[in-house]
Amino acid sequence: MIRNDRPVVPVVLSGGSGTRLWPLSRAGYPKQFLPLVSDGTMIQETVARVGEADGFAPPVFICADDHRFVVAEQMRQIGVAPSAIILEPVARNTAPAVAVAARFLADQDPDTLMLVLPADHHIADPAGFRAAIAAAAPAARAGYLMTFGMQPTAPETGYGYILPGEAIEGAPGARAVSRFVEKPPRETAEQFLAEGRHLWNAGIFLFTAGRYLAEVGRHAPQVLAAADAALKAAARDLTFLRLDAAAFVQAPSISIDHAVMEKTERAGIVPAAIGWTDVGSWSSLWEIGDRDADGNLTQGDALALGSRNCLIRSDGILTAVIGLEDTIVIATDDAVLVAAKDQVQDVKAITDRLKAAKRPEAVIHREIYRPWGTVKSLHAGDRFQVKRVIVHPGQELALQRHYHRSEHWVVLSGTARVTLEGQTRILRENEAIYLPIGTDHRLENPGKIDLELIEVRAGPYLGEDDVVRLEQADAFSLA
Repeated sequence: MIRNDRPVVPVVLSGGSGTRLWPLSRAGYPKQFLPLVSDGTMIQETVARVGEADGFAPPVFICADDHRFVVAEQMRQIGVAPSAIILEPVARNTAPAVAVAARFLADQDPDTLMLVLPADHHIADPAGFRAAIAAAAPAARAGYLMTFGMQPTAPETGYGYILPGEAIEGAPGARAVSRFVEKPPRETAEQFLAEGRHLWNAGIFLFTAGRYLAEVGRHAPQVLAAADAALKAAARDLTFLRLDAAAFVQAPSISIDHAVMEKTERAGIVPAAIGWTDVGSWSSLWEIGDRDADGNLTQGDALALGSRNCLIRSDGILTAVIGLEDTIVIATDDAVLVAAKDQVQDVKAITDRLKAAKRPEAVIHREIYRPWGTVKSLHAGDRFQVKRVIVHPGQELALQRHYHRSEHWVVLSGTARVTLEGQTRILRENEAIYLPIGTDHRLENPGKIDLELIEVRAGPYLGEDDVVRLEQADAFSLA
């Protein structure tokens, strides 16, 4: 447990392109928002392991604009109130994102200890992780930029490595960094594993906000200048802080390792054997999963017969496999992946083809988060779509109209207040309403439980851009 008069602030980096764990992970809904290892999503698990009960402050999030409502909703689900959700207009890698967070925190207190956490890592031993943070804290307060080195378990070529150096005085367990090593070839990785001196670079950092700003200003001044300008011109949007796009785009796209850690003379490391993995592929998920006697990992509505060492996961229909070995089978509502376990690194080639063909399966999930709830596509055909809509208690959608579609709403549970052409009525379970083309309408949930309804769209054009919002309010349409 961290004990200090200034608690450590978790800074959660929630980026990612959503390609390596397709079809479950997608650009609009990358892996940190998925429950891959437990019932909680990866971003929820990331925050849960550094909670206020353990001496940490409320977290700061840096995320893409498209993911803002997902972050907010997933934190609401676990009862976490972020101190800030900062929106990046474009992806610029980790160094600019951390610079923005550091400036945001330094404006309040430059001595704030910030713990930089990728949102999509798995840690099997959270208590051990917190102990490692506590060991690194004295060195971080003394001005070191601390990272955490994971004990290698295989000659992994997809990670960078760190060679620890001398002990840091006054910080038991912490050592200075002797050198960083880029992702090595197989032969070098095997040598590192045999020698037992190098550690995996996990991309987790601990330092004061002021020290990081000083070091990034010294070694990557363009990064600092763009971050400062983007934050200075940032605008509030609901509960989010939206960075200025024109300023932030000027930042070079560079990692914190390349921009700062490999150049600073104040880099430190704490070794940590905590069961860490970045869950970077379907095969890595199989490796950390709870497998049966035949080596199979099944998740969701999935069955395996006469198969060995397979991962079978279904987030949709019943999925059964027979007589397979070393195979990955992933089924969702709208896509199925079948791959040899040793070739899952080629999943990105599939997503590249889908993007080139402008297939929506590369980008969006059937369930989309909005500030008021969620919309999930259930079925689509010629001139019709069926969606499930959930509106949280006390939330409402903007007054709007559509010129190319009519809608039918059927309430499954909860209470709906529907305004249609200025007339308001209350709908309860099993009641329905018809919204003709071109009519002004609004949906609200005045109740204390979620409102769930089925929406059937019909018409010659059903695109999400067929909407005219008639109010500029803190509410959004179904589109």
